[in-house]
Amino acid sequence: MDGDNSDDSNNTAAGDPVPALPEGRLVGRLAFGDAVRAACANAAQAGWSSIVLADDDFSDWPLGERAVIEGLNAWAHRGRHMRLLARDFTALRQQHPRFVQWRTTWAHLIEAHAVPQASPHEIPAVIWTPTWTLERLDPVRSSAVAEHSAERRVALAERLGDWWAKGRPAFAPTTLGL
Repeated sequence: MDGDNSDDSNNTAAGDPVPALPEGRLVGRLAFGDAVRAACANAAQAGWSSIVLADDDFSDWPLGERAVIEGLNAWAHRGRHMRLLARDFTALRQQHPRFVQWRTTWAHLIEAHAVPQASPHEIPAVIWTPTWTLERLDPVRSSAVAEHSAERRVALAERLGDWWAKGRPAFAPTTLGL
């Protein structure tokens, strides 16, 4: 293996390299989607104990993609926790069935709140982790900022906490039937 500088711990289950987490300003739906993919791919390797995903409805996030689910599966272990926050989870349920199934499988790690009284685009579109954040600032142009800044993490955590308190449990892992 002389000359081989590859690091197996930096590979996904499929053997593809884990994309680096972006830093700085991002513009466009593709850049935002790539940042979401990178976050999910890095979650296990980074050892994030908690993740918060927040958006109006997650309709344009790549949450249903196989690679995103593989990254989340690698992350999901005892001691991990995820919060999902949305105005409405209907689009997520309809457009991302793989994610819905993943949520069902890992229900014991996931809490979800809806804030139906929020105005469109009022809930911040965010991935929050203990070491990195992604926030979409303009949903129309899909401009976003990704940072490792502690100051931004604290400010986002406070905003998300305020929205969480306004919400109510939603997006149940199973539906009860009669």
